[in-house]
Amino acid sequence: MVDHSKIAVDATPGSEDHLRRNLSNRHIQLIAIGGAIGTGLFMGSGKTISLAGPSIIFVYMIIGFMLFFVMRAMGELLLSNLQYKSFSDFAADLLGPWAGFFTGWTYWFCWVVTGIADVVAITAYAQFWFPDLSQWIASLLCVLLLLSLNLATVKMFGEMEFWFAMIKIVAIVGLIIAGLVMVAMHFESPTGSVASFSHLWNDGGMFPKGISGFFAGFQIAVFAFVGIELVGTTAAETKDPEKVLPRAINSIPIRIIMFYVFALIVIMSVTPWNSVVADKSPFVELFVLIGLPAAASVINFVVLTSAASSANSGVFSTSRMLFGLAQEGDAPKSFANLSKRAVPANGLTFSCICLLGGVVLIYLIPNVMTVFTLVTTVSAILFMFVWTIILCSYLVYRKQRPALHQKSIYKMPAGKLMCWVCMAFFAFVLVLLTLREDTRQALVVTPLWFIILGIGYQFVRRKKAA
Repeated sequence: MVDHSKIAVDATPGSEDHLRRNLSNRHIQLIAIGGAIGTGLFMGSGKTISLAGPSIIFVYMIIGFMLFFVMRAMGELLLSNLQYKSFSDFAADLLGPWAGFFTGWTYWFCWVVTGIADVVAITAYAQFWFPDLSQWIASLLCVLLLLSLNLATVKMFGEMEFWFAMIKIVAIVGLIIAGLVMVAMHFESPTGSVASFSHLWNDGGMFPKGISGFFAGFQIAVFAFVGIELVGTTAAETKDPEKVLPRAINSIPIRIIMFYVFALIVIMSVTPWNSVVADKSPFVELFVLIGLPAAASVINFVVLTSAASSANSGVFSTSRMLFGLAQEGDAPKSFANLSKRAVPANGLTFSCICLLGGVVLIYLIPNVMTVFTLVTTVSAILFMFVWTIILCSYLVYRKQRPALHQKSIYKMPAGKLMCWVCMAFFAFVLVLLTLREDTRQALVVTPLWFIILGIGYQFVRRKKAA
């Protein structure tokens, strides 16, 4: 069992030694929305549309459906014991200390990798306005900005995420409305195609690339949902978690349909799917099409804030994970220190230094989309590992603590069955990743991470025993 009463050993003078519950309902709701609308939607949807055609809509719906159950499992577990700070805590408690170690560090690594993808995306968007700005200087500035913003209070993080998410929501709703107006007016683009819903089934049917194209869409689409579990890392800093967490989790299906499905339907109705450019954001392209150069700038700004919001969430959650790991003795003790503002500053700084790896990557591989695909695939594989651990924890919880499940005010529907269905689905996605050259490379590299973790765990165990 994990000793939950144990807190940071050497908190700095004048600081409290625990995280404060400073995030209110509106913060959590929008962190959840911001988490569900990631860079994958803005940056990756061009590539997914060109891979799968209109069938990409079903891809997003299937993944969204599966992840809703992962989130429900996480919600029931977090609320079964309010001492849990995040899912690495319940993994350690239910599956054993190794699971806490592997989950915490893998989640940390996931977000560093995702943060690198976001930094890559941000630098690509920045070039829209500053074509002469060197990519790696842009990345450096971006990482420094994220660090300085997160060193402020938790409330400041909540406020920033609130407004970042607001910008994303307004933009997507604006895009959907603009697209519907274009369809209603039978808008004709410079290429001569007329906006119409019939593009969804006329240009080669709903599955123009066949079943293999449909399957190819899963990799980047899975990455688009990365961050959906962010609500789980805010548990220790949420006011009134019993009310707020269920509300945030329950609204996920509505969000996915509204933001992903509607946006993609509109994009492919205005621009036939076979005209969508794979390595550009279809959101920006749609507004360029209307002939509103200012709107393209505005959307570029939105896409940039979306990537910044995702990177910002990443920096936030990695520092909280390091804080939890340090408290359990699974990370250097200094990461358990909190600043005067109750922010784990050492963990933050360490995560931001690791983000600079993205700068090095851009320097070595100048093609942004190549870096983006490689990095997103590694991230998607590791996130599926974290989601699987959440499901395994749930199965053990149902077996070992039936009384807690009976008492739960937030039971997961079809609990045990859906755990197995979701895990089978993740295994299926892993098989799909072997089919394409660019995703296969990432799949081959990923086991290295688990080997490093295994060695690290042995080292930590010996140290604890000594």
